[in-house]
Amino acid sequence: MELPLRSWYLSGMSASLSDFISRWAVSGGSERANKDIFLHELCDVLGVPRPDPKRGDPALDLYVLEADAKAARVGSKGTGKMDLYRAGSFILEAKQGSNAGALLKGTARRDTPGWHIAMQDAYGQALSYARTLSSPPPFLITCDIGWCFDLYACFDGSRLYRPFTSATRNRLMFAELGQHVEVLRGIWLDPMDLDPGLRKEKVTREIAGHLADLARSLEGSGFAQERVARFLMRCIFTMFAEDVGLLPKDVFKNALQTRWCPTPESFAPEVTALWEQMNTGGMMFGVGKILHFNGGLFAEPEALALNRMALDTLLAAAACDWSQVEPSIFGTLLERALTPEERHKLGAHYTPRPYVERLVRPVIEAPLREEWTTVRAAVRQLVHAGKLAEARRLVGGCASSIR
Repeated sequence: MELPLRSWYLSGMSASLSDFISRWAVSGGSERANKDIFLHELCDVLGVPRPDPKRGDPALDLYVLEADAKAARVGSKGTGKMDLYRAGSFILEAKQGSNAGALLKGTARRDTPGWHIAMQDAYGQALSYARTLSSPPPFLITCDIGWCFDLYACFDGSRLYRPFTSATRNRLMFAELGQHVEVLRGIWLDPMDLDPGLRKEKVTREIAGHLADLARSLEGSGFAQERVARFLMRCIFTMFAEDVGLLPKDVFKNALQTRWCPTPESFAPEVTALWEQMNTGGMMFGVGKILHFNGGLFAEPEALALNRMALDTLLAAAACDWSQVEPSIFGTLLERALTPEERHKLGAHYTPRPYVERLVRPVIEAPLREEWTTVRAAVRQLVHAGKLAEARRLVGGCASSIR
């Protein structure tokens, strides 16, 4: 006998997820019949509140099914309906696809051209609703019930949504829901905390402080500024490389922690050996394969002899997540670290990505997106009319103008 979902949830998250996935993986046919109960049960397994009863007042209907949205389509004077809306969090549009051989087709057969078009239409529908809101939510979610969730995000209120976290990783498969519970919970409960820009800015400022301390220490030891600059740049790139997978994981940080900080005299010769290997590529005993880093950064692999205090500062910098740092500001970090009159401003004067995007998007990106939206609508009509060659020419012309 099947337990009610509330009992599944109270009995433990893992069992609840397993039963929920099994229950809905076989769904198909009617979106209208399945949507509301699916979304209620999804809230249960995520451990988030279910939607509130709708009151018919947009000022009060801040987390409801079938939320009203004015003029959802261009030229429309009616009221659209958002399948699920949570103010400040997301708009969700649901579809119900079906697998090959199912008796009822539903929205479309999955992984067919029609299905991909339907999912894009769902995204366009959610986007049109977001454009009618004075405070658009940071996330749009399109969902094929029992199959996948597609995520799009915009954290700056510009309504220029992008696949989250990237164009190749924004689809969460329903069968793997257990891997995505925390992301979905975050979208429900604290979506702005998922903004990667905030994380990058925080980490960058933390690293900037460590670099300033290290530069001050090296200057106090009498090293020439040019030598310090070259040394710090090699350190910066090495810490970045180990955190993005270009070097064996944590090779630099672990050596600092286990060898160089306890025995400072071992630092200079051993890190010099590492940088020599990075300059040529090859195998390094105790480390493994080292890639060849061209460009000349490690052609002169001099390492400065550091005392314990300086090595502790370098370890604090290495312990940060360098994969979260914008590579474009490496030069700024180094410059600020080495200029005494600017050191007190370290980390405060680089321009974060969101600021740049606020300038670039209205002038460059928004017009291109608008043109592409128009072209896609025209291409879809041509495809439905069987005019494939004309559709290809239209797409090719748009691509040429963008280039």
